[in-house]
Amino acid sequence: MPILSLAFRSLLNRRITALLTLASIALSVALLVGVERLRTETRASFASTIAGTDLIVGARSGPVQLLLYSVFRIGNATNNISWQSYQDLAAQPRVAWTVPLSLGDSHRGFRVLGTTDAYLAHYRYGRDQPLEIAAGAWLDDLFDAVLGAEVAEQLGYRVGDALTIAHGAGDVAFARHDDKPFRVAGILARTGTPVDRTVHVGLGAIEAIHVGWRGGARTPGIGISAERVREMDLTPKAITAVLVGLDSRIATFGVQRWVNDYPEEPLLAVLPGVALAELWSLLSVAENALLVVSACVVLVGLIGMLTALLIGLNERRREMAILRSVGARPAQVLALIVGEAAFLTLLGLAAGVGLLYLLLAAAQPVLASELGLFIAIGAPSLREWLLLATVLSAGVLAGVLPGWRAYRMSLTDGLSIRV
Repeated sequence: MPILSLAFRSLLNRRITALLTLASIALSVALLVGVERLRTETRASFASTIAGTDLIVGARSGPVQLLLYSVFRIGNATNNISWQSYQDLAAQPRVAWTVPLSLGDSHRGFRVLGTTDAYLAHYRYGRDQPLEIAAGAWLDDLFDAVLGAEVAEQLGYRVGDALTIAHGAGDVAFARHDDKPFRVAGILARTGTPVDRTVHVGLGAIEAIHVGWRGGARTPGIGISAERVREMDLTPKAITAVLVGLDSRIATFGVQRWVNDYPEEPLLAVLPGVALAELWSLLSVAENALLVVSACVVLVGLIGMLTALLIGLNERRREMAILRSVGARPAQVLALIVGEAAFLTLLGLAAGVGLLYLLLAAAQPVLASELGLFIAIGAPSLREWLLLATVLSAGVLAGVLPGWRAYRMSLTDGLSIRV
């Protein structure tokens, strides 16, 4: 304990150098643990987006692409599914429920999703949690819209407000369906998933707003009012994707094979978990690269501490010799230098973790609103503890070299005055 107290006082005596070294270690630790936290929370956020769905069916493309555009609203479908194909799928004896999805329109930067009442009844996220209406009600009228929590918050909508949907992803004047305005019927409770950033309307409404449109543009000279549209047959001709629930998990591969071999048009059925695993395998290279870069930054910080100790050691040779002369054993001199390195590393770890939590607290709302990622602020995970323990061990080892040099200093060399 006297050696540790002496090490702490020695650092206080060289507080400027110690603080600079501490800052470099803290920043590098915050980066290392932050990358690990971002990686794990991103995976958890993606994994919690959809639950209880056995298959996702869409036009034949790639499993990851189908997962991204149907669940995460990232990218666009290569093709649609005909309504007849959807009915054939829904009629399969092992299919318990289906949720049709129609994408392609937007509202002020947010995706518009056409669906049915089955979406509210069967869509699950997190630990099998259902969607809940925070205000208003679910779709009732043809031109009703139910907003995700993030849409309502960012755009300031309330129940009863009017909104206009635009064709495609761009919100430009010539692409707006302004002749058929919608009314906000309800607002969903926050889920922390892409649902929060989605405008939900009925499948019939998607058909209604595109009456009189061809090739992504309004047909000149053809104007059909919202009242006339209500009298038309608004059965969809095609949809984007289907969420499928089966009566038994045993039937998953059988129904998947039926979809993939469907003779009428090329379809693809994927298991959400398998598609997510494939997505992470594609991103693992980038994840590992970020961890390597962060580890290199930590290594640079520790090398800076080692350099500071070695440079300071040359100026402290007389101090070491005096300690030896008053009875300090060589091992105690070694422990003094190693103790200083351990103190700096431990304080750097604490400061780095504290800095990370402050940054997460500040960035959490922005990440949730802009990227749909909810980064939890909780105790370090087992992997993060292992990373912190590794850094601490490396810091202690970094103090061994200057400690060994101090151990080897002779009393005569330390007391002699060099001119």
